[in-house]
Amino acid sequence: MKLIDSIVAEAGAIAQLRRDIHAHPELCFQELRTAELVASQLERWGIPVHRGLGTTGVVGIVHGRDGGACGRAVGLRADMDALPMQEFNTFAHASRHAGKMHACGHDGHTAMLLAAAQHLAGHRDFDGTVYLLFQPAEEGGGGAREMIRDGLFERFPMEAVFGMHNWPGMPAGHFAVSAGPVMASSNEFKITIRGKGGHAALPHTSIDPVPVACQMVQAFQTIVTRNKKPVDTAVISVTMIHTGEATNVVPDTCEIQGTVRTFTTAVLDLIEQRMAEIARHTAAAFGAQCDFEFERNYPPTVNAAAEAAFARRVMQDIVGEAAVIEQEPTMGAEDFAYMLQAKPGAYCFIGNGDGVHREMGHGGGPCTLHNPSYDFNDALIPLGATYWVHLATRWLREPR
Repeated sequence: MKLIDSIVAEAGAIAQLRRDIHAHPELCFQELRTAELVASQLERWGIPVHRGLGTTGVVGIVHGRDGGACGRAVGLRADMDALPMQEFNTFAHASRHAGKMHACGHDGHTAMLLAAAQHLAGHRDFDGTVYLLFQPAEEGGGGAREMIRDGLFERFPMEAVFGMHNWPGMPAGHFAVSAGPVMASSNEFKITIRGKGGHAALPHTSIDPVPVACQMVQAFQTIVTRNKKPVDTAVISVTMIHTGEATNVVPDTCEIQGTVRTFTTAVLDLIEQRMAEIARHTAAAFGAQCDFEFERNYPPTVNAAAEAAFARRVMQDIVGEAAVIEQEPTMGAEDFAYMLQAKPGAYCFIGNGDGVHREMGHGGGPCTLHNPSYDFNDALIPLGATYWVHLATRWLREPR
């Protein structure tokens, strides 16, 4: 493993920043303290800073030895927000705010990019510009979308943008990257079935919305098995059914909610259309009515082929070919997708290990994402930062 010496030397101090961020988690669009910590560190290293992009986002600008005169630029992105979860860990840097926790490693992502920023600012052995994108509100707020709406790519023009996420279960010292879809779109639906309530002993006088809901839930699965191509990946999950208040009363309404995840917009279009048709016609068949709502949240995260191949080469030079594996697509979602819709780039995984890095006193659960016993592995900071530095400087060095 070929790590940059100056990054290794500062890794302990950066880890302390990471733990400080972990101890003070902030939810989406509330990352005021975190954003100020990031901005003040960048300014301390002589990096010009733009605050408040997308509400609480921070953009740092590192010009190379030519002052950015060549006009070339690349963007590196890290997310800053925490989750609305209660932390189970009891180590010294555990969350100090009830109901808030860095359970996805965004504190570590921020730390790795800060470590890279410190090295880039101290050496500037490249021509062009590196934009450091510290993004708010990845966890459901669409912070990437909001930064773009605030003029991210117009105010800071860049050729490509890259992102990285830690991945528990993947050995530390490993990376994963692949071309094409690597994370799914995230979408939500809500269906309200409107029947006619009545006494449970006199069902013939009512229109019961409950069997209507049961028929719908079963029929939705035929969209996955009979309407889309078998090779196209999709998940329809009904996760909530709310109805009724008493055992002897047929309710007036029944509400169904859940999620849909796909890797392509075409499959998503098909699923939304078929769900709406099934919902309305099933309700009509029972003499009921329904309201169908479908909300598209994050689009699929799709890596550009050339940029994914470039990232792989950089990784292989650092950790060796055997430690760079194929990125298995996941049905989880990521709002870096918005940036990849606007610019070519790639989103990779860095192994977070199996959890043995956690100190004594951690909770009893596994060290997985969105788990109350999760903690970022600080040993990744030098590796992730080394990757960022080599990725950016090599991108700016190679002709396009």
